[in-house]
Amino acid sequence: MSAEHNHSHSHSHDHSHGFGHHHHDHTPKLDHLNSAFIVGIILNSAFVIIEVVAGLITGSLSLLTDAGHNLSDVAGLALALLAFKLTKVGSNNKYTYGYKRSTILVSFFNAVILVASIGIIAYEAIIRFMHPQVISGSTMALVSVIGIAINAFTAWLFVKDKDTDLNVKGAYTHMAMDAVVSLGVVISGVIIYFTKFYWIDSAVSLIIAIVILRGTWSLLKDSLRLEMDGVPKEMNLEKIKNELLKGKGIIDVHHMHVWALSTTENALTAHLVIDPVDLPLFEQIKHDLRHRLQHLDINHSTFEPEFADEKCAQEDC
Repeated sequence: MSAEHNHSHSHSHDHSHGFGHHHHDHTPKLDHLNSAFIVGIILNSAFVIIEVVAGLITGSLSLLTDAGHNLSDVAGLALALLAFKLTKVGSNNKYTYGYKRSTILVSFFNAVILVASIGIIAYEAIIRFMHPQVISGSTMALVSVIGIAINAFTAWLFVKDKDTDLNVKGAYTHMAMDAVVSLGVVISGVIIYFTKFYWIDSAVSLIIAIVILRGTWSLLKDSLRLEMDGVPKEMNLEKIKNELLKGKGIIDVHHMHVWALSTTENALTAHLVIDPVDLPLFEQIKHDLRHRLQHLDINHSTFEPEFADEKCAQEDC
């Protein structure tokens, strides 16, 4: 855990010297993630085909539902990759922030796909409970062993960046959960092989659905919060305000807004009440504050100066 924490800590310090450096800092990571996504997409697509064929031959619901779920993972990985590509596209007259926000849309869409697939799995499992079918336990177990290997390997590709971006966290969560799901199918396959209790297949499908729902819920909540321009989960407004108040000549801070531009970049706007004496230094003050904020993972900041004797025109000051 501490190594992971250090990673995210250094991440916020690497780019703390102006925007140019920050942008440069992201590029190698994106290239490494780029290949992680592509490898994940290829491996998981191949596995979906194996599962569908095996599921149709054996009539195993847990194989087919898992294939459907893995297919949604492939779609999710592809969307996340597309979103990463779009963040590299510059801003234009129509989209002044570029397409960074697509990463938030994608993480929300991914969570919705997952929740929908859980509903389908649960519905199918309940139907099967009432009408159990004969299944080959050995085939189920064998196919799912392959699943454990592929999913665990794909999850491992994302593990070191999972705390830096919601989409990477989503990909990691999907894959890690899939490995657990495949393990469940292996166990039920073995039980069915020895006991011929075919209802185990449906029971495992339901357990799988609950496990996936638990992992997906926080992803859905976090991405919805960013979608609604809420304050990103790891941001502490009090801490940010205190950091701004440390700036030279800053008497008060109000009308402060913090939101996410993308799943990796945050923005802030604030009114700064400053001592009129310090106005000539405003350029330096701004530079210092931007530097401080970059240590708190806020990459874009806009400040409006006000004087202590001036009345703020905004109604929520």
